[in-house]
Amino acid sequence: MDRYLRAGRLATFAYFTLNGFLMGMWIVHIPGIEHRAGISHALLGWLLLLLGAGAFAGMQATGPLTDRFGSRTVVPLSAALCSAALVLPGLAANAWTLGAALLVLGVGNGCLDVSMNAHAVQVEQGYRRPVMSAFHAAFSLGGVLASLVGARTLSWNWSPVTTLGAVALVGLAGTALAAPALLRPAAASRPVDAAAPAVNAPRKTPRHIWALATLALMIMLSEGVANDWSALHLRNVLDAPAATAALAYGAFATTMTLGRLLADRVAARFGPVAILRHGASVAALGLTAAALSPWIPLALIGWAVFGAGLSGCIPQLFSAAGHADQGAAGTNVSRVAGLGYLGMLAGPAVIGPLTHVLPLNLTLFLPVLCCVTAAATAGIVRPSHHAPALREAETV
Repeated sequence: MDRYLRAGRLATFAYFTLNGFLMGMWIVHIPGIEHRAGISHALLGWLLLLLGAGAFAGMQATGPLTDRFGSRTVVPLSAALCSAALVLPGLAANAWTLGAALLVLGVGNGCLDVSMNAHAVQVEQGYRRPVMSAFHAAFSLGGVLASLVGARTLSWNWSPVTTLGAVALVGLAGTALAAPALLRPAAASRPVDAAAPAVNAPRKTPRHIWALATLALMIMLSEGVANDWSALHLRNVLDAPAATAALAYGAFATTMTLGRLLADRVAARFGPVAILRHGASVAALGLTAAALSPWIPLALIGWAVFGAGLSGCIPQLFSAAGHADQGAAGTNVSRVAGLGYLGMLAGPAVIGPLTHVLPLNLTLFLPVLCCVTAAATAGIVRPSHHAPALREAETV
């Protein structure tokens, strides 16, 4: 059993890294793809909504499919779809074909996101201790790898379609290699309730799951603000040089990744409630310091603290949703991931209009409020009777 669990955990790391790598390669090549398609920045912004819409649709469709057929089946198919779809934006010659390509890529990304997180819940059930945060760190590391590989291929003057095509083949090969190690449902968990309803029985998503999804929306809204507005904050509010302003996002992303590498150990010692409560509180303090700071160094420290605080929050919400009902883990994770993804898209979009009535630094108190709300309601991730194995770690 231990050997199978270790193999399943390694396979899960592989898929999370692959997902981060695939999406990172798309991001790296956005300028070249935009030029090939002959579109403006404004039109690209609208087309990116199709990427988000596809991801949301893929998430909602994949949750029930994962519950019905098992993540061992759905994860490789989703990874194959995401890998193959990556080449499509590179082939796009106009706005219409690029929009269609982004829609398909979004579906593939959404399918892989939910199914691999559902499998991560299975691995966590087998290990009987928190392991979710490390998987999310692997996703971040996949993005770092994409930036390095993309920088190298761009320096060689490879076209986007050449690079993305090669990466798609690598993704398909990696998918095939990792698939046999994925856990079967019987090996993934240890059932504790023989009277639980059958997997295929209709289930209405409980209010508890929607509450988790709402918190995911708030936390990922905060992440989205950091992704798109951290550098602009330093540049426009503190008049930092462009190179220095870029360090704001770098500080946030670095501490986010490092925090996720450490969060599982902290969760095992103090429990998921402590991770969410104290993490969201630290994030609120960090962003408040950044927003109010008149000095660039303090603002950079604030963004770094913000990333460290947020780092372990989303994995706790995903884990809580997956463990709430083993028979509906995929569906529950899809609800939390889907609403969270909408928050990631909404954050930058909401801040923009707010800057017409408030200074940019004051608009950052919207994510601060989201973090405070998450901290105040952190008890919602306390392990329930559905997950007694993880409840053993809860001490808060």
